[in-house]
Amino acid sequence: MSLLTFTPHSILRRPLLRTSADFLRSSPLPGLLSPEPPPYSFLRFQILYRAPNDPRRASSSACGIPVGAGDLVRDAGAAAAVLAGAYGLVFIFDRLTQRNLIKQSLSRKLVHILSGLLFTLSWPIFSTSTTARYFALLVPLVNCLRLLVHGLSLVRDEGLIKSVTRDGNPEELLRGPLYYVLVLILCALFFWRESPVGVISMSMMCGGDGVADIMGRKFGSVKIPYNQSKSWAGSLSMFLFGFLVSLGMLYYYSALGYFQLDWSSTLQRVAAVSMVATVVESLPISEVVDDNLSVPFASMLAAYLSFNV
Repeated sequence: MSLLTFTPHSILRRPLLRTSADFLRSSPLPGLLSPEPPPYSFLRFQILYRAPNDPRRASSSACGIPVGAGDLVRDAGAAAAVLAGAYGLVFIFDRLTQRNLIKQSLSRKLVHILSGLLFTLSWPIFSTSTTARYFALLVPLVNCLRLLVHGLSLVRDEGLIKSVTRDGNPEELLRGPLYYVLVLILCALFFWRESPVGVISMSMMCGGDGVADIMGRKFGSVKIPYNQSKSWAGSLSMFLFGFLVSLGMLYYYSALGYFQLDWSSTLQRVAAVSMVATVVESLPISEVVDDNLSVPFASMLAAYLSFNV
């Protein structure tokens, strides 16, 4: 009977473990069961980088390799992933067009909208090193070379031509699509994640102008008096979606610590930029200056002046 009622004093003296965390901390195998990863764990990997001055930013020694080498590996991998995504996007819409699931005109505009916005959203994937923007630039640079090669008919890619041109003419690749890619290069090179100017310009060109064309074709029966090729529905969509997409992008970068914004004044400034971009897009100058140049450059100037960069 005494064996059944015997309780070692060491157990009585030991406090009860009330939570799973207490158990893990007291485990004889702390390296395997500890709720906190060891200081040089290879499993810690950031998907999005916060701004360097953001107190929530994780330590730069998150990987068990030197910081400089880690940045290079990270940025090279990010560039490869974003480039693969860009090719995949065109491939998907090419297949949808071939199967007659969507019209070629809609496919072209959806590629116009998504390509630039996804590229802008990908910037925080790259490291905070000074060379990160140049790795990101590889994506539009490769696409720029691709447009030149196919636009000059050195190589023919029917999928690319159908996805991004109006009439299936390869020479069209050397106009609107090429200007579009050049704007991506300029925004990444000169503004990057350091200024809201580039983000807003991309939002106006992709979100505003892209949606304006779609809505104008579908609901644009009432034309603007001074430009019969533009409609009130398209211009209203240009203003509204340019405004909303710009705010969404600014919030995204603000949440990651890249921009510190006073939102009451930011709303007014973005609305002013969106109005400028809308007016420029509605002008009868598209035969002289492509919208992929006039809209982003007008947005750049307006944002530069509005945000006192």
